[in-house]
Amino acid sequence: MDAVLRENWHRMYEIVPEQLQRIAEIGCVASAFNTNIDSVVKINGEKIIQLAHTVGLTPEDLQNSQNLITSPQDAVRGIIKCFSQGIAEEWLCTDKSTDEWLAQNLGDAHLQMGGQAGIIANVLAVLGVQKVCVHTASHPQMQAKCFLNADNLAAFTTDGSLQKAYDINRTADEPLVHRIIEFAAGDSFEFCGRTYTCPRANRFIATYDTANLELKIDNNFVRHLNRFGFDYLLLSGFHNLTATHSGLQRIEAVVPMLQQWKRLNPHGIIHLELASTQDKLVRTAILQKLAPLADSLGINEREALDALEICVPQLYDKMQHNTLTAPLLLDILQTLKNTLRTPRIQLHFLGTYLTLQNKNFGISPEQNRRGMMLAATVAAAKAGLGNIENRDNLLWAHGRHIGDIAARNMLMLAEYLHNPDFALSGITSFAGFDLIAVPTILIDKPLTLVGMGDTISSVSLIGAR
Repeated sequence: MDAVLRENWHRMYEIVPEQLQRIAEIGCVASAFNTNIDSVVKINGEKIIQLAHTVGLTPEDLQNSQNLITSPQDAVRGIIKCFSQGIAEEWLCTDKSTDEWLAQNLGDAHLQMGGQAGIIANVLAVLGVQKVCVHTASHPQMQAKCFLNADNLAAFTTDGSLQKAYDINRTADEPLVHRIIEFAAGDSFEFCGRTYTCPRANRFIATYDTANLELKIDNNFVRHLNRFGFDYLLLSGFHNLTATHSGLQRIEAVVPMLQQWKRLNPHGIIHLELASTQDKLVRTAILQKLAPLADSLGINEREALDALEICVPQLYDKMQHNTLTAPLLLDILQTLKNTLRTPRIQLHFLGTYLTLQNKNFGISPEQNRRGMMLAATVAAAKAGLGNIENRDNLLWAHGRHIGDIAARNMLMLAEYLHNPDFALSGITSFAGFDLIAVPTILIDKPLTLVGMGDTISSVSLIGAR
């Protein structure tokens, strides 16, 4: 069955180049709200232990469960947590001197586009959407050069005109730099008599960003969407908010914007990317206020648990320490779908993408499957090459077979559903919804994982033609 499964999906993936060409049919995609500059640094176990000694970190410090950076000790604690568990988290840094300490001790190895809205805008521009309109809270030249030099990618100048994003320089704006700390699977270090080994390549993000932390919104962007509308609106950036810094009020202020955009643009599709939201009150507001207004929601396995903690806390208590197998994640996805009632939810995890959507959703299961396969191919290229800024790189992974984990996940799901054919088709009815699953192409030693989830969610949706 395993060989048959692999060969079957190899044939299914043959549609991907044709699917990529269909992206040119899309008129306008808007991407908001968070755009920034990422400073990406790769570190090893030796560097981590050096940092731990530099800040005087103790084993007691590691017991602190607060996912917030107020000191260098907190920053190193977050690095060790994500390193030892092989997970990705983003912690907010509220102390400027700590951000300066990180800059001094880590440096800026590589500067690139950051923030879900900015990353998505670049991806969709290179995919060939006719016009990508991106929101920027800050747009100095340093930020502008992180955008692709592409005529179909536009943002707003200070006077409100829509121009090529690469050429804009709002000189009064301050650069917003986020620190992405990446580590490799299998690396290890010893600290206070214990060995810490990284089980999976991943990253820790330390974010000091006053504009995006306050969800500063450019009214020029709002007015443009009110007037001209969109085919798709991809929303993110709410995870940066905190309740103590008016985060709940900022979410409340966005609600009437979304309601107006939906009213003025009834055929447009609004997608919300949940992201790693550490503040539980903000996470609750996102799920209760924004998710019901979205047509589509994107999450990974960690964010699925985070959402479950808000939606069904008693079930979260039972599941948070379980091994997150594909069938268990499907159960969580179903629970979230029934609770949030967002028409479409896509969950991506290692080796597999799952989409659960209403039967009457405007994108068919077959279209979803094609979009998800395109996303898997593009994501593999991003992982293998480090970037996909050149259109010629988009199909770099096309023709590769699905990964071992991906094949096992499909077989487990088929067995759980008592539907052997599901492993081959990836489409079935489940709990009154359409379920679509796609096994993915995996890269053994990815060059980067930054922006991977954003790429997967956006391309899956936009590519579903």
